[in-house]
This record gives sequence, structure tokens and C-alpha cells, in this order.
Amino acid sequence: MSKMLTAYCMKTKEKNVPMQNAVITKTSRGGYMAQGDDGKGNKMTTMLSEANALEAVKNGVAKKAW
Repeated sequence: MSKMLTAYCMKTKEKNVPMQNAVITKTSRGGYMAQGDDGKGNKMTTMLSEANALEAVKNGVAKKAW
């Protein structure tokens, strides 16, 4: 997964918007969540599997926050 993380932008109603400045956090139930923005100031959040979250951190696409 060398490509950027993508998410749905609630404000603009666009799907698969590339996420910039992504930070991956762990939820209280053990899931993984990426939070970032679309480059225009609109915040985005997406849920990830453990494998995709750790691979994004390893590839430098996102930062780890835990």
C-alpha cells in the first residue's frame, strides 16, 4: 500500500479523497483510525484494519500516535 490513504469527505460529499497529514490512532475498542485533512482544510477520518494501519506507518504515509 504505497499509495496515500483515502477517505470520504463529509463536507464536499466526495469519495476516495487522498488524505494528507494523516495520523493513525488506536480506538478504545482496539481498532485503528486515521485522521487527517484533504489539503483544503476539511477534516477527514477513516477506519482501518490493523494490517493497513501498520503498513501505512511503515511506508511513511502516516504518523503513529500511540
